[in-house]
Amino acid sequence: MLSIDIDQFMLELKDGAFKSVGPSNKEATIKMYDVEGVDVREYGDKRVKLAFEDEQGSEIEIALFPEQARAVASGLELLETESELFD
Repeated sequence: MLSIDIDQFMLELKDGAFKSVGPSNKEATIKMYDVEGVDVREYGDKRVKLAFEDEQGSEIEIALFPEQARAVASGLELLETESELFD
């Protein structure tokens, strides 16, 4: 399941094309549950891409710099050793 919450967002539909209207102060929160697929790969010369797909085919891709990817990996390792979640 993919949930998208976009604050202060308005679209204009004109001649079959969507256009964002209003000020550029928009914020969004995206959440994905029931992830079916995960992929980790290089992205360009300097980033790591994490890609997630749910059962309905919705996708989220996140590009991280190496230090950010290391922080994610470190956090997962810490959680694995300290939490009963992975037992």
